[in-house]
Parts: sequence; C-alpha cells; structure tokens
Amino acid sequence: MSSDIYAEPDLSKKVRYSRKEDGAEWEQREVDIYESADAGGGPQTQNPPSVLKGSFRCATLGLRVLCLLMLAGIIILSICYALNKSENKRLHAQCDKLNHVYNDTKKNHTELQDELQDTKTSLTQLQSRYDELSKNHSQLQEEVKKLKEKIEGKWCPEEWTRFGSSCYFKSTEWKTWPESQNHCKTRGADLVMINSEEEQEFVNELNMRGHSWIGLRAKQTSGTSKWEWVDGSALTERFWRTGHENPSSGHYGVCCDSDGRWMQSSENNNYYVYKSFICEK
Repeated sequence: MSSDIYAEPDLSKKVRYSRKEDGAEWEQREVDIYESADAGGGPQTQNPPSVLKGSFRCATLGLRVLCLLMLAGIIILSICYALNKSENKRLHAQCDKLNHVYNDTKKNHTELQDELQDTKTSLTQLQSRYDELSKNHSQLQEEVKKLKEKIEGKWCPEEWTRFGSSCYFKSTEWKTWPESQNHCKTRGADLVMINSEEEQEFVNELNMRGHSWIGLRAKQTSGTSKWEWVDGSALTERFWRTGHENPSSGHYGVCCDSDGRWMQSSENNNYYVYKSFICEK
C-alpha cells in the first residue's frame, strides 16, 4: 500500500469514491478520462455533460440576440437621426422662406400705407376742387338764369337801347363822373363797362362820337394807381388812346375820341369836368 503512494499517477484514470448504504466502508471506482475515438487515433477529451452544453448554448444565443437588438437599436437611432436632420433642414428652409415672405409682405404693407396716404391726400384735393367747381357751377347757373331772364323775359325800358343781354341809356345831361354814376344807380344801373370789341363799337355809335363818361376809374392801392371798372373788376379789353393808358389818382375814363378810343379826364376840388354819360344794366 505504501509503495503505491509514490508510484507515478495514472492520469488516464479518474478515481471516484462512493459509500455503501450501511456506511461500513468506501468503495473505490476508476473512471477513464480518455477514450480512443477510433482505432488509430490519439487521446480524445471526454464530452462535457449535457447540462453544461445547454447552458453554454443559451448564453451564446442570448448574447447573439442582445447583439442583434443593439445593432437594430443603433440602426433605428441612425435612421431617426437622419430623418430628424432632414426634417430640421426642411423646417429651416421653410422658416427662411417664411421670413422672406414676411419681409416682402411687410414691405408691401408699408408701400400700400404710403399709397393709401397719397390717395387720401389726392382725394382731399379732389374734394376741394369738386366743391370749388360746384360753387362756380352754381354761380354760372345763376348768371345764365339772369341773362336768360334779361333776354327772354324782360324788355329794355323806354329810352334804353338793347345790345346783347344788356340795356344802355345815353344821357342828354352833363354831370361830373361821381354824379353820373349816382344817376345810373337811381335807375338800377352803373356807368357802362365795356368788355368786348363789339360792345366798344356799339357804345361808340350810341355816343354819336361825342365824349361821355364810362365806368372806368383810377384806383390807388399800395402807392400805385390802376384802372378798374365800377364793380371792382379788372379790364379784359383795352381801347386806350395813345398816352392815356397810364392811370393817375382822381382820373376817370371817357369814351370816345374821333377814332373811337378811350381817354382819361381828371377832377379835383377846384375843377370839375361835366360830360354826358352812358348807363348799362
């Protein structure tokens, strides 16, 4: 027994001990570790137990499933990232486009406001012009009405002569210019006011080529004198004799010389000029 202790162990054997039921003694058993796989082969490792094989296969399968899940997750995350990046680019592009549209709209709005203000200004001006034209139209209608009444509905009084739409009276009395104007006023008229060449020829004939006062006077304003008719209107026609057209204060118009031209005559406190006169209404 002692000699067997120092003997070289047989590694091809595996010893297993087991106890019998009654516990009296141990039973020694030997188990071969290597078995020949075939007739000419070397030693072969003994196959592991089936339990270990099943656990190893489960672990391998789980690891593979885990790797596949991780790979799938990475792929999904990559796809999501790519989609989000593309969506962000698209949203940025839309945002830039909307900014351009907003800026253009804002610019158009400003231009429209300016145009609206210009339109309001033009409308105000047009309204003022319309009111002015309406007023002038009313005045013209009134004048036309008066002229129509004179032409169609009224005849010139006795001793008055019609020409156009007016009636004319040639006096046989001689008076100063202010007295002549007052006399015409008592008859609802004024000293004659000549506004056309035709009227000038008529007055010259009515005057029988003598000298008569007409409704012209020299009025001094701002240190200078100018000719105007008795109603305050300016001259539209001028038939002055040469050298008589420049007005001086206290001068009055006379019609007519041998050529049918106007002359001027002066009056002052020490000298009064008496002439015949012509009234018009």
